[in-house]
Amino acid sequence: QVRLAESGGGLVQSGGSLRLSCTASGINFKIYTMNWYRQAPGQQRELVASITSNGSTNYADFVKGRFTISRDNPRNRLFLQMNSLKSEDTAVYYCNVRRISDFWGQGTRVTVSS
Repeated sequence: QVRLAESGGGLVQSGGSLRLSCTASGINFKIYTMNWYRQAPGQQRELVASITSNGSTNYADFVKGRFTISRDNPRNRLFLQMNSLKSEDTAVYYCNVRRISDFWGQGTRVTVSS
């Protein structure tokens, strides 16, 4: 059974930083592209960043230069380092893997106060 568990969210002031973590189980983590999505209130879920099995990364334009995605394959962990946070980054952040179908964690809430 695939399980994804996010942590690290919280309340931070504009300009601050947070580091999100996701621990995966039930999959051969190292072979999958892993993704971070977010969903703001009243908005659709959107892709934030992706990292392939060999470490290649892609970012949404709205986080380029501020967020960094990384992974620790031996520990089945995914990270999102978020710097220079803005109020518009306020959202619930989800870890995702596509293995035939999409699997999601429960999400971790990030609130950026202006």
